[in-house]
Amino acid sequence: MLHLKLRGGRAAGLFGACIIASFSAMNDARADEGGVSFWIPGFFGSLAAAPMQPGWSLTSFYYHASVSAGGDVARAREFEIGRIPVNLTANVSASLDARADLGVVMPLYTFATPVFGGQLTVGAIGLYGRADTSLAGSVTGTLTTPLGTLPFSRFDSISDSVTGFGDVLPIATMRWNNGVHNYMTYITGDIPVGAYDSTRLSNIGIGHGAIDAGGGYTYLNPQTGHEFSGVLGFTYNFTNQSTQYQNGVDMHFDWGASQFLTKQFLAGLVGYVYQEVGCDSGSGDRVGCFQSRVVGVGPQLGFIIPLSTTTQGYLNVKSYWEFANQNRPDGWNAWVTFVISPAEQTPSAPTRRMVTK
Repeated sequence: MLHLKLRGGRAAGLFGACIIASFSAMNDARADEGGVSFWIPGFFGSLAAAPMQPGWSLTSFYYHASVSAGGDVARAREFEIGRIPVNLTANVSASLDARADLGVVMPLYTFATPVFGGQLTVGAIGLYGRADTSLAGSVTGTLTTPLGTLPFSRFDSISDSVTGFGDVLPIATMRWNNGVHNYMTYITGDIPVGAYDSTRLSNIGIGHGAIDAGGGYTYLNPQTGHEFSGVLGFTYNFTNQSTQYQNGVDMHFDWGASQFLTKQFLAGLVGYVYQEVGCDSGSGDRVGCFQSRVVGVGPQLGFIIPLSTTTQGYLNVKSYWEFANQNRPDGWNAWVTFVISPAEQTPSAPTRRMVTK
């Protein structure tokens, strides 16, 4: 039987921090407008609702994604960057390929004093990286002119890249613990200050504000080392003022399952389901409802690394392979996360009172 000291302590603080990653980064080819969403699936993972150690923690990670899409997304991206005029009824037979490499930092502070009977954590997410996107294929259709309708055909080969800072994302979570059952709620959002240009295929920012909120659950049994977590959330997107396009409401479910093989090492699976449940809208919407969907699953490994008597590290590596996509690119992505957080402090023995005669 494997006994783990996870209740509010050594591993729990690490994992509670490490699953909070970044989302606004992959604007080069994700979902909704032109296949781009605020939420990056895989943001939450194992032990999402586990309690954290009070005090400051710092999460940093490297994120890589490589995805591709067909004519539906390519056509939407050509509309977004202004390559298809309003008077052109177009069919696009093209492919889009994108790659992102991002570095993310996220400082968090967990309060020791309970709030509404739970544990409050606040922080912010910042990122810097590079995105590369290319689109190649044919555009055919009919062009409406004052002289009548004319046939139209051309071959497009577009590619660009951007290196810079992404949007800023404030975040707050609340966690409650009851034995092996752990519960959490969260709220976050997007402050659109990152590198964004509506005429460019590649972007680091998303060009509009967003609010995302949800709740999650973690089952964690210290005796057996079994763990399962799931987090359900919804995103409300504000209108992109550059394109007058508003994404519909997005639903996302991230999950993780792991087994502690030792007190310092775990292995398991991670996955997500992303589904846009509302239709896109706005005066700049030329593709209709354009609801997006994708599913991903993959492996994960985690290692606890003692750093000192007061701090500890946690290294997590996970990867997702995507399928069942609709109006959204699919491919694979990988996350390498390192967390520095307070270590559980062993209570000191009470001082014995000396008795003299």
